[in-house]
Amino acid sequence: MEMIGDWAETLAGAIGLRPWALAVFLIVLAALLLDFFQRTLMKRSEKFVEQTKNLWDDAVFSAARRPLTFVIWLLGITLAAQWIPAREGGLLSADLIVKIRQLATLYAIAWFLYAFVRNIETNAIKRAGREGREIDKTTVNALGRVVRIAVVVTALLIGLDTLGFDIAGLMAVGGIGGLAIGLAAKDILANFFGGVTVFIDRPFNIGDWIILKEKDIEGVVEDIGWRQTTIRKFDKRPVYVPNAAFTTASVENPSRMTNRRINETIGLRYQDISQMEAVTNDVREMLINHPEIDEKQTLMVHLNAFAESSVDFFIYCMTHTVNWQRYHEVKQDVLLQISRIVEGHNAAIAFPTRTVELETVPELAGHPARS
Repeated sequence: MEMIGDWAETLAGAIGLRPWALAVFLIVLAALLLDFFQRTLMKRSEKFVEQTKNLWDDAVFSAARRPLTFVIWLLGITLAAQWIPAREGGLLSADLIVKIRQLATLYAIAWFLYAFVRNIETNAIKRAGREGREIDKTTVNALGRVVRIAVVVTALLIGLDTLGFDIAGLMAVGGIGGLAIGLAAKDILANFFGGVTVFIDRPFNIGDWIILKEKDIEGVVEDIGWRQTTIRKFDKRPVYVPNAAFTTASVENPSRMTNRRINETIGLRYQDISQMEAVTNDVREMLINHPEIDEKQTLMVHLNAFAESSVDFFIYCMTHTVNWQRYHEVKQDVLLQISRIVEGHNAAIAFPTRTVELETVPELAGHPARS
């Protein structure tokens, strides 16, 4: 400050300006040049950093760009404001300017850390997608949220301490107030702890297909927040489910199935009952040799029932694939092969029929029919 004042007085005397005005101009000009220099340096360095495989340097450069500009202008403006009251009796005191500078610097650091954590989270997910690796997006997002919340809370506490507040007293009062708020906002807390339960137990992840039978909800998980979970139904409508629902409702997760089941009943005509054993044996052999059927799982083909219009047998087996579309392709192929096996044994698949037997009525025998 002394050096800036001496330069300003020397130059002001030469050009006929007030020293404080020239000092403010020089400080703002220095901040402008410094900001231009750091922007240029960051832009050139960023091109080099993008070529590396390290996630950390990308996250640091992306997160530091705006906070660094903020810090440069913060120092320039506060120095200019601090010089004015020192020379001309300005409105802002030196202590107040120092407090503002400390709080703004704290904000810039918190801003950088918050953006840095978010960039690490995003880069990790994108890198795994490009490399074809599996990554638990739910855990990554949960850890990122926890760290970001910790950064915000820590910055708030340090800021209050900088302003001279008693943190211990605030925490004691906050405990009593938190109890009152907790009683008034029990639903919000229930949703919060429901989200914590989901993150800990991990019954599903982002991208999983889940079913909540009690809520009549079925779809793909798009986002898991602290208060609610977003599920995209198969008709593309989003459903926002409060996390408290997952603490009581049963969740079915078809995305984690190991196989898909084919369980069908096929009926033959009663006149083809003599072919039943040969048909079921051939169908069983076909399923055992089918490349898409998992023969290590339960596989059954047996006569099942004497129905009203057919003699029924059932097939029970598991496919290797769990993909919904591929499963139906395999199931179609299995059913068509069964129909060919049935036809190959000169039998036919039954359809609902009814046979009516008429007996002669003795009292009407020999009498002509009435029109």
